[in-house]
Amino acid sequence: MKIAITGTAGRIGRAIHFNLCRNHKVVGIDRAPSSATSHIGDICDHDFLANAFAGADAVIHTAALHAPHVGIIDDDEFIRTNIQGTQTIIRAARHCGVGQFVFTSTTALYGHASKSQDTAVWITETTTPIPKSIYHRTKIEAEAILEAEASDDFRVTTLRMSRCFPEPAPLMAFYRLCRGVDARDVAEGHRLALTPAGASYRKFILSGRTPFHPSDCEALKTDPESVLRRKCPSLCVLFERRNWALPASIDRVYDSSLAQTELGWLPKYGFEDVVKTLDAGISEVLPPEAQVMRVSE
Repeated sequence: MKIAITGTAGRIGRAIHFNLCRNHKVVGIDRAPSSATSHIGDICDHDFLANAFAGADAVIHTAALHAPHVGIIDDDEFIRTNIQGTQTIIRAARHCGVGQFVFTSTTALYGHASKSQDTAVWITETTTPIPKSIYHRTKIEAEAILEAEASDDFRVTTLRMSRCFPEPAPLMAFYRLCRGVDARDVAEGHRLALTPAGASYRKFILSGRTPFHPSDCEALKTDPESVLRRKCPSLCVLFERRNWALPASIDRVYDSSLAQTELGWLPKYGFEDVVKTLDAGISEVLPPEAQVMRVSE
């Protein structure tokens, strides 16, 4: 296949490019140069995109402004990039006869729906988003545009990926149980989403495998240690050995079982891999004492 990927200067775009380029012809698109970018330009430029998409069988669209840009970049630029850019990519893809489209979205768009005072919230693809920011609103609108465009000759899969960026190791480790995912697993989900099966529009959550069940939600909010000791004792032992504190509360669980069932996606990189990456000195995981900007979902 020939596959065009937007946003290949970013972490997820690069990870997808790496996953696919060994077996497919891959075109990387971004406005910033990178080792995975072969076409440098703006995703709102139709002619530029049409040239890049020529002969492509599929487009994977990861390019976007994200949560860290909120309050720093004007809302108008979020609309231009995340909504108008997506519309331009759709037009160029259709112009070039592209039949498969995979959209990289985010679980962050659930916004206020992810919060409850009394219980952890169990999030699935059917949970209605309650957006908090321009980032959430533009991703929701981009999803709606793609759903409306989907057809038998333009099949669209939206992948709502959970938290996936370098953070202090204890956070990343327990997030892998409830609201985090490894970039390599995200890339594999995109590869599997290129299989043209099922409905013309599909939507899946990509998040690490969880040991939890909806019946655990109340205890996860108020007494997560009791649940962790029952459901994931090995994480508790690991935290004790490293003198890391267990979470005082877990407020949400993203359920990726639909992607596992329908795409055959099996996330491989759990909390143990977070620790291995930390110990290997790889910057994909930050030391526990690292001071980082808080990124809110």
